[in-house]
Amino acid sequence: MSFSYDYLALAAAACWATASLLSANAARHLGAFAFSRWRMFCVSLMLWSVALLTGGWSSLNGHSLSIMALSGLIGIFIGDTALFAAMNRLGPRRAGVLFATHALFSAVLAYLVFGETITGLTLVGCLLLLGGVMTAIFMGRRSNETHAWEQDNGSPWPGIALGLLAALCQSVATLMVKPVMMSTQDPLDPVAASAVRMSIAFFAHLALLWCGLSVARPLQRINWPIFGMVALNAFLAMGVGMTLILLALRHGEVGMVAMLSSVSPVLVLPLLWLIMKRRPANGAWLGALATVIGTLLIVARH
Repeated sequence: MSFSYDYLALAAAACWATASLLSANAARHLGAFAFSRWRMFCVSLMLWSVALLTGGWSSLNGHSLSIMALSGLIGIFIGDTALFAAMNRLGPRRAGVLFATHALFSAVLAYLVFGETITGLTLVGCLLLLGGVMTAIFMGRRSNETHAWEQDNGSPWPGIALGLLAALCQSVATLMVKPVMMSTQDPLDPVAASAVRMSIAFFAHLALLWCGLSVARPLQRINWPIFGMVALNAFLAMGVGMTLILLALRHGEVGMVAMLSSVSPVLVLPLLWLIMKRRPANGAWLGALATVIGTLLIVARH
């Protein structure tokens, strides 16, 4: 299993890339809090259904429950909501540049906490990958594009702070679950672990709504097309994608998992080309090339 987590992390990135195409319009329709709340509701139902059918829920104990619950509050409740709020402020492309820093945060924290080091060609690969992702997003816009992926709203500074907060929360939450997932004495089912994280985040969102917090209220009433987008996004990004990440953390280093899973913005480029019939800008191709080379160097380290 020494190499499998590389491909699990890349598969998670592919899930996030596909799901992100469904998030921009739905998040703008509902607002960041309402979108996250509906998404958590959908994915919690999906994951608990699977955990009950497979018996994975029985792998949970008091310690794992508390760690997964806290990870869900930090990484999903705070982190995801901050990310979608940043998207609404800056547009998904600019927010994506900021969120890509979670790979850097994860690598630094993994070194400080677990002593994980990145050296040689692997370090070169990580730098190429991270730089390529940021280049592809930052330089990926054409001047005449006005679709939802390019829209911004208001002053950029709150959006920048929210994007960096989302990246940091993602890193901290990933770091927390690593020791629990790698335990061989009491193996934790990744689907049940994801179900706990999503459920805690959902109930936290629900509590904000019940408290009457104005930002928790939907901007517009949900309808069936929007609900379909939210449910599919929940299945791909949170149901499949986050479960793959937990599996990857069972076998691999936090920094490497974070690096490889951060390629999702680059994977979005061909999907946008396919859907919108617009070739990505030249800068996006340059970033994508650097990302591919970096990924190959990382995977070839074994």
